[in-house]
Amino acid sequence: MNPPKHLGQPSALPASPDEAVLDYVPNPRPGRLYLVRFVAPEFTSLCPVTAQPDFAHLVIDYVPGETIVESKSLKLFLGAFRNHQAFHEDCTIGIAERLVAEMQPRWLRIGGYWYPRGGIPIDVFWQTGTPPEGLWVPDQGVPGYRGRG
Repeated sequence: MNPPKHLGQPSALPASPDEAVLDYVPNPRPGRLYLVRFVAPEFTSLCPVTAQPDFAHLVIDYVPGETIVESKSLKLFLGAFRNHQAFHEDCTIGIAERLVAEMQPRWLRIGGYWYPRGGIPIDVFWQTGTPPEGLWVPDQGVPGYRGRG
């Protein structure tokens, strides 16, 4: 495992998600069944057709395997989407697939709660499979979009 690139170092926002480097460190509680949650309530990307900004509230839950993702590198990775043009589904699933491919968690789920585009909110959900038996999986706590009503 490589030493973390970002932890304790000045780090610029990557130009794109593909250029972002995610750092992983050893799981401090290997063998223990526990859930880690990251919430990004101000996630942004760009519409691939109009280049207008899109906004989402992301919730990432995972059960660590041998490693955990270092939070500063995750913040920089998510921030790299700010100028990235992609549909909601591509952003949400792409984030999850990259984490799964690199970190190899025991289980992962993502909820992408996107604010309306063209008057229609789009929520995107994905998980790697059934949560491990005995795992406490709290609700993601994000209500469906209701506008002003």
